[in-house]
Amino acid sequence: MFNRTNLLIILLAMASAGLGLGLSALLRPAPAPLPAMPSTHSAALAIGDAAGAIRLPDRDGKPRSLSEWNGRLVVLNFWASWCGPCREEMPMLDRARTRYAARGVEVIGVAAEEAPVALAFLEQNPVSYPILINSPDEPPDVSLTLGNTQSVLPYTALIGRDGRILATRMGNFSEQALDDWIAPYL
Repeated sequence: MFNRTNLLIILLAMASAGLGLGLSALLRPAPAPLPAMPSTHSAALAIGDAAGAIRLPDRDGKPRSLSEWNGRLVVLNFWASWCGPCREEMPMLDRARTRYAARGVEVIGVAAEEAPVALAFLEQNPVSYPILINSPDEPPDVSLTLGNTQSVLPYTALIGRDGRILATRMGNFSEQALDDWIAPYL
């Protein structure tokens, strides 16, 4: 049976619980702020920025600078041998290089993996376009520098004849998609 005494006991119990929760919140020390993480990479460049002094080794280990291709429209494609979509688009990129060569377009592949792995893959799957190596254990990650903040492969940056970033794209291309992507810059 419910009477005023029972109601008073329930109200006192609820008031005590509320007071206890309030005091525990007031007396609990504030958590220490998390230390700032040191930056492990430079900020990504944006469309319109100069690609900068990108220098990577080629298939033979010879350092090559992206500026060697100034004056040409450069399709800079980041890939890895373990990436299925990358492997699918490589023959199409090879054909595109041949098709657009007379119009001042160069396709350059950048292997985002260790050189021996990339070179072994290329022996079995040759392409005619230049290949540079951006080994993960040798920073900087050039694709990140050129805007690949999601670390997606394949990733492609279109570098203008003046060395500025014109466009970027995550994911692989069809032949028509590549043609449509570079057409405004020819």
